[in-house]
Amino acid sequence: MSTESTSPLDRVVAIATEHATAVDRQGRFPQEVVEALRVEGLLGLISATSVGGKGEGLRAAALVVEALARACGSAAMVTCMHYAGALVIEKFSDEATRRELAAGRHLSTLAFSEAGSRSMFWAPTSTATAAGDHVRLDAHKSWVTSAHEATAYVWSSKPLAGAEASTLWLVPRDTKGLSIDRPFEGLGLRGNDSTPVKADGARVPASARLGADGAGFGVMMEVVLPAFSVMNAACSIGLMESAVARTAAHASGARWQPSGSAPADLPTVRSYLAKMRVKTDMARALWLDTITALETGRPDAMLRVLECKAACNDAALEVCDTAMRVAGGAAFRGDVGVERYFRDARAGSVMAPTSDALYDFIGKAVCGQPLFG
Repeated sequence: MSTESTSPLDRVVAIATEHATAVDRQGRFPQEVVEALRVEGLLGLISATSVGGKGEGLRAAALVVEALARACGSAAMVTCMHYAGALVIEKFSDEATRRELAAGRHLSTLAFSEAGSRSMFWAPTSTATAAGDHVRLDAHKSWVTSAHEATAYVWSSKPLAGAEASTLWLVPRDTKGLSIDRPFEGLGLRGNDSTPVKADGARVPASARLGADGAGFGVMMEVVLPAFSVMNAACSIGLMESAVARTAAHASGARWQPSGSAPADLPTVRSYLAKMRVKTDMARALWLDTITALETGRPDAMLRVLECKAACNDAALEVCDTAMRVAGGAAFRGDVGVERYFRDARAGSVMAPTSDALYDFIGKAVCGQPLFG
């Protein structure tokens, strides 16, 4: 098939589609997709043109993630975390690192979640201690996507000075003193290589700091949270889109003998499919409105950010649950394709900030209460 008329994203999605089943069944990292993103220049999608990137914004990144999620949830989450880390690197790292990122020679990820802070990723318990012209990092990061494959982690710690807030660092994966846990074994997103990472006296140059000491909380709230929420929601929307498409195809194609009728001939089945479509479209509308609110600086932008992840994650749970119900016993077969989306959709609502944490924040905002404190 000629690729001359297809877009770079179309070509990447085609590769993700080709390898999605193997990535899921074998629990292996979607390396072919990452390589395709590199070749097509999409790893540097949000890097500035001045350093060789494409200079695109959050909307473009979110659309890449959503398209990948339709094919492979693991590839979508790896890409989501890369772009989230890349935004911090582009804003605060040195030019040489930014050029490496723009050229596709750097795969980023976030190392925020910790065993001690649970879903409150903005309040790390890990420490950073000055050691001459280096900094010693000690931590137990509970989940790091692309842990074995990322070039470097955007890493959070307590500040060097003071006990409040946090500081961010760029920590190469091969830093001495880091230990990466066993390969990921999970219900869904089985190829996203998410696993604990420990730092026991890991040393990085003081120049590895991203932003000012103690300014990490602001970066997390102003840069990372909006981007991560929107792209995490994009994963959920892509999963919903494919769940709807595959369920409709099964309901229309399966036949009962001897009548020859299809499940889709039943009004109840059509009603379930209609509700799946409506729920997906509602989530998509909120998602796109959130992006617009961020782009235009609307006063309700942060509220939309909180709503977007919670609503899209929970909608994906509902849509994929319904997909399993409509497809019935056949849904448990891998060849129908529904069960993979059902499993992958479980991850979003429990990724920090969890849906429950977000609903609490939204409730505080509605009641005029401060989100923190």
